[in-house]
Amino acid sequence: MNQSDANPYILFDFVSEDRCKQRKIFTNPVEVIKATSIEEVKPALREIQDAVDKGYYAVGYVSYEAAPAFDPAFRVHSDVVLPLIWFGIFEGYDTGYASSSNEYQISGWEPTVTENTYHQNIHKIHEAIARGDTYQVNYTMRLRSEYEGDPYAFYTKLCDAQQADYSAMLQLGDISILSASPELFFKKNGNQLETRPMKGTVKRGLYQEQDDELAKWLHQSPKNRAENVMITDLLRNDLSVIAETGSVQVPRLFDIEKYYTLFQMTSTVTANTRSHIQLEDVFTALFPCGSITGAPKISTMDLIYELEDTPREIYCGSIGMLSPDGSSVFNVAIRTVWMDHQRNQAEYGVGGGITWDSTASDEYAEAKTKALMLTEQKPYFELLESLRLEKGQYSLLERHLDRMMDSASYFNFVADREVIHNQLTVYASKHTTGLHKVRVLLSPLGEISVESTPFIDRRETQTVALAKSPILSNQRFLYHKTTYRDMYDVHRMAGGDAYDVLLWNEHRELTEFITGNVVIEQKGKKYTPPRDSGLLAGTFRNQLLNDGILEEKVLTYKDIIEATNIWLINSVRGWVSVKISQESLDRSLQELTVTSGQ
Repeated sequence: MNQSDANPYILFDFVSEDRCKQRKIFTNPVEVIKATSIEEVKPALREIQDAVDKGYYAVGYVSYEAAPAFDPAFRVHSDVVLPLIWFGIFEGYDTGYASSSNEYQISGWEPTVTENTYHQNIHKIHEAIARGDTYQVNYTMRLRSEYEGDPYAFYTKLCDAQQADYSAMLQLGDISILSASPELFFKKNGNQLETRPMKGTVKRGLYQEQDDELAKWLHQSPKNRAENVMITDLLRNDLSVIAETGSVQVPRLFDIEKYYTLFQMTSTVTANTRSHIQLEDVFTALFPCGSITGAPKISTMDLIYELEDTPREIYCGSIGMLSPDGSSVFNVAIRTVWMDHQRNQAEYGVGGGITWDSTASDEYAEAKTKALMLTEQKPYFELLESLRLEKGQYSLLERHLDRMMDSASYFNFVADREVIHNQLTVYASKHTTGLHKVRVLLSPLGEISVESTPFIDRRETQTVALAKSPILSNQRFLYHKTTYRDMYDVHRMAGGDAYDVLLWNEHRELTEFITGNVVIEQKGKKYTPPRDSGLLAGTFRNQLLNDGILEEKVLTYKDIIEATNIWLINSVRGWVSVKISQESLDRSLQELTVTSGQ
C-alpha cells in the first residue's frame, strides 16, 4: 500500500465507548487540510470544524511542533519534515480488513542520544528542578532505523505487541504514520469532555505472581504517584479554561493498565465544557498534552527545547477523528513510528517523566522497556493443559485449571473456568475406562477444544541428554504452558534420539526437561529448581512441593554428578527415572563447569 497525499489511506482502530474495536478505513477525501506554518494552524482547525459541521468526517493529526499556535510562549524546533497539521475530510468510511504483503525489513534501532548524554541531561533536569524552573520534565529521545517494505505489515506487528486502545495508521504519500498509542488525549461527546493522562510505567513480570507484585508496586510507588498527580493537576487546570465552573472532576486516580510488555498508570479527568466550545478551543486549552511535556508547561517546554536537539514531529502530538454527530476522540501520539519512504528511514520517540527522585539509570531502562514493542514478537498461541485421565478421573484437575486461569489472566485471554471444567467433566464421562492423556486448548477468544490419546505407563529408566546451549530465563513463554514451543523445539532437535533433554539457563543453572520438571536426589533429599531459574511450574511438581516431598534449590552440573537419582516428573507420567547419556555429559562438562564457585 503506497498512497499519494491526494489519495491517502487511513486505518482508524480506536476503541469505542463499549470497549469494542471496529476498524474504520478512510480513503478518497473530498478535501485535504494542511498547515505547514504556525500561522496556518488555527485557520486549519477552523476549516476542519466547518467541514464537520457540514456533515463530514475529519481524520488526521496535529504534530507537537504546532504548539506555538496555541501559546507563542511554547518553544519548539522549527526544522520539521512533516506538516504541522494534516487532516482528510471524508464523506464516510469502510469497515473490514486491509490487505498486506506481510513483508518488511528493518535494521537495528539506533538512539540519537548516547547513554552518556542521556545521563548528563538528566543531571541538567535535576538542576532545573532545584532552581524551581520545573517540577517534572517529559524528556525524550529518538530511535532511528532503515526500513523497507509494507508499512501495514509493521503496523500490524506494533498493534499485536502493544494491544493499545488508540491505534491508527496514516499513509500520506511518502510519509506513513503508525501509532499504537495506549493513551487517550481527549474524547468529547456533546459538552462532556474526558482526558486520561498516562504517567507511571513498570515492565511486566514473566508470570502472574510477578505481574501482581509489579502492578501493586506501581500502584503504591510514591515516585510514580507523584508524577501522575502532577500531570493530573495540570490537566485539571487546562480543562478549567473551557469547562463550566465546578464541573472538573477526577473520577479515577492511579488506575493500572496492562499491556503486552508493561504496566502503565492512568488517571481520568472529566469536565462539562461551556457552550459553543470548538476544536480550536479544546486544542488551545489542552495542547500539547501535559503528560508529554511536564509541569509547569511553558518553562518545561523551554527545557525540552534546550535538551532535545531534534523535533518530535508527530511523536507527542495527537491523532484523532471528528464525526458529524459532533463527537471527537484524539490520542496522545506515543508508541508511534513515522516513516519517510524517500529516505527509507523510520523514527520512533521514547521517553519518560523526570522528577527529583528519578535516577538516570532507571529512566534509561524504562525508555528501553517502552521500546520493546519495536522488536518483541508476539506469536499466535493457545493455552494448553495436559491431564492424566484414568478410569474417568482426572489427576490434579484443579491445579491444572488454576494454572490455565493464571496464564489466561496474564495474557488477557477470554476464559471461563466453569465452562472449561464442565467440558472436561463431560469428556471424562465418555472415557470411563483405560488411561488417557487429555489435552485441553484455550484460544485467545475463549474457544475450548478437548482431545485425548491412549496412554501407557512406562516405568523403565530412560536415557536423556543435556542441552547443548542455554535457554534464556527471561523468555516469558517458559513460564506458561502454551502451543508456542519454538524455544523447546530447537533443543528437542539437537537432542537426537534421547527420551528428553535437560535444559539449563544463561547462569548455567539446571531448569527443566522439555516435557517435565527435573528432580535430583542427594543424601536422601529430593530437590527441584526454583521457578525463577526459568521453567514451567508443573502441577505435579507443585503438589510435591506442597506435600513436603520436594525442596527448591538452585541446581547445576555439579548436582548431576553428585545425584543418587534423577527423575523427570509431570502430571501425566508421574515419576520417570532417567540417566544422562555419557556422551552428553562429556560434551557439556567443560561448558557447564566454567562458572564461579565450581
